[in-house]
Amino acid sequence: MSKASIPQGTRDFDATTVRKRQYILNMIRGVFERYGFAPLETPAMENLDTLMGKYGEEGDKLIFKILNNGLNDPKNEAKARNGFAKVMEGKNSSDLTERALKYDLTIPFARYVAMNHGQLAFPFRRYQVQPVWRADRPQKGRYREFTQCDADVVGSTALLNEVELTLIYHEAFTRLGLTGYDLSLNNRKILSALATRCGENADMMTITIAIDKLDKIGLEKVTAALEQSGLSAQQIGIISQYLQIGGDNNSKLAQVKDLLGDIEEAQQGIAELAYVLEATRDTPGLHLTVDFTLARGLNYYTGIIFEAKAPASVKMGSIGGGGRYDDLTGLFGVPGIPGVGISFGIDRIYDVLEEMQLFPENLQTGTQVLFFNMGDAESRFAFTTLRQLRGMGIAGELYHENTKLDKQFRYAEKKHIPYVVIIGSREMESSTCVVKNLKKGVQETMAITDLGQYLTK
Repeated sequence: MSKASIPQGTRDFDATTVRKRQYILNMIRGVFERYGFAPLETPAMENLDTLMGKYGEEGDKLIFKILNNGLNDPKNEAKARNGFAKVMEGKNSSDLTERALKYDLTIPFARYVAMNHGQLAFPFRRYQVQPVWRADRPQKGRYREFTQCDADVVGSTALLNEVELTLIYHEAFTRLGLTGYDLSLNNRKILSALATRCGENADMMTITIAIDKLDKIGLEKVTAALEQSGLSAQQIGIISQYLQIGGDNNSKLAQVKDLLGDIEEAQQGIAELAYVLEATRDTPGLHLTVDFTLARGLNYYTGIIFEAKAPASVKMGSIGGGGRYDDLTGLFGVPGIPGVGISFGIDRIYDVLEEMQLFPENLQTGTQVLFFNMGDAESRFAFTTLRQLRGMGIAGELYHENTKLDKQFRYAEKKHIPYVVIIGSREMESSTCVVKNLKKGVQETMAITDLGQYLTK
């Protein structure tokens, strides 16, 4: 007999956890809806060629591939062996796998838009809340199965979209109580201009991937990685100068203009950042930070990129991110549909709210009232009253059997049920009930007709 277990990097969620997660998701969904976004869901699996090549070399390695059906059929043995040999060489083979679990929500969304662009009203604003899977090494705040929560706008190049996504982040985090969060901005056009400044053999993705690791490995190791990529000391010096830009937002924009301002892409990137900063300047409590070390190592970003981080008191790091991708649907043969989107890291946000004790206390309770089972006739009477309370929107239960009161009390306490109601033969005769508030330890007798009002006050 095997021992009960779950795959590493996955979790079971009990009722308390589910209610807390729903609290987060409902809060964010409400913000999405107020900004005019509509819900969408896509399949858990996608065709492998839909996903591969879209996340960079390192991202592609984290895609969970699904083995084809029928590989144990003798007729398919040769194909399976051939496919396995290719995989061991670092290649993909349709003989072994043609499908994969989705890595994120953005590429499946782009695939959906490419398939349905003829029927959509542009700009198309959608939000999506679904699980995704990554073959990553599990650690605090990093799971192999986790929920993403995205909002995207496609069919518009207007920077108003970036402004609104900034405000969505701010409103959602503020409503969740994360007032000390940090929201950083950069622009991939500026990173592209940096590669241009470094010269012809300076590949933007090589530079971007190295920069993206700066906060994890430090400048010295980033420099070593760039050296290994074949960049010269002069090129690395330019990148180091770029990475050491500091000061307030205006100072940073001025410094990057001095370094890259003669390059057209840098001019565009600087202007776009300045636009978003100015448009959101008077938003109470919003603190935007221009961070030129922000890279987001995904291939498809082309303009402004976002990263939201938890308050400094919680060592969690990123709790959201996104950016502009002006030709993502071009990957699927439908060019010319621009887009921009952001994602909330629901699992990490949960961990942050838990550590900071920001969940409301009333989330812990599902059942509001438990009717004790005092016998056959009494339980039938209590059940009638319970149904009336449920009709009023009050969540309640009748204990399933007539047993010792201690056992019924323990059940209520274990489930954090705040009220218990006792109706014995005497109470039946007088149409009354005994109500005990378990939190306060207060007990009183009242008319059954007053019970609903008492429980909802």
